[in-house]
Amino acid sequence: MSQVAQIHNLDLVRNALARLTDRGNGLPGFAVLYGPAGYAKTTSLVAVANQTRAYYVQMRSAWSRKSLLEKILIEMGGHPAGTIPKLLDQVCQQLAASRRPLMIDEFDHCTRTDNMVELVRDIYEGSQSPIILAGEEALPQKLERWERFHSRVLAWVPAQPVSLADAKALAPIYCPGIVIADDLLKHLVSIARGSVRRVCVNLYAIAEALAIEGIKKIDLDGWGDRELYTGHAPARQS
Repeated sequence: MSQVAQIHNLDLVRNALARLTDRGNGLPGFAVLYGPAGYAKTTSLVAVANQTRAYYVQMRSAWSRKSLLEKILIEMGGHPAGTIPKLLDQVCQQLAASRRPLMIDEFDHCTRTDNMVELVRDIYEGSQSPIILAGEEALPQKLERWERFHSRVLAWVPAQPVSLADAKALAPIYCPGIVIADDLLKHLVSIARGSVRRVCVNLYAIAEALAIEGIKKIDLDGWGDRELYTGHAPARQS
């Protein structure tokens, strides 16, 4: 599905990037988006990156410092080669020349070693470009280990749990052509435990079920006791 719902966390990322881009002289240029899994952090980052032409990289657990620099350069359209210092210089030069932001997702992987965190600080110091980092809810506490990094964060952005307004924005994308009453959407939000992803999964399940039945309008009573995903493992069948 190529369409992106205009959920609240999308606005949070846009606003954070605007703060970094428009920051005054001498102000730091990092923002940190953090929150539980399923809060649509990645979706929001990718959507804003596409809108703003920001460079976006999603960290992997197996990446080294060189891997990260190479992946950033590939995202920039380059052909990385050389030592870590040379790769770092290329990344900094391209960021400074392009004046485009950088987004690094799953940044928790970087916090396992001093070298990875210091590398990202070096990227900022060498380019002065806006950099948005994203990770799980404990990321701000993890970053407290590195004061020189922590003090360069201009905006701490907690991702927000899914809301009824978010569910209304998601419904036309995952249930196209189906009218879903507010009481059913409220129920989806209440069982989602904050997760945008769970709401999406349940909307898709509703769409599949109603397509089979030929139903174009549904409310909570109409859905009845049919199963919805709550994040708990299904009970074993005896």
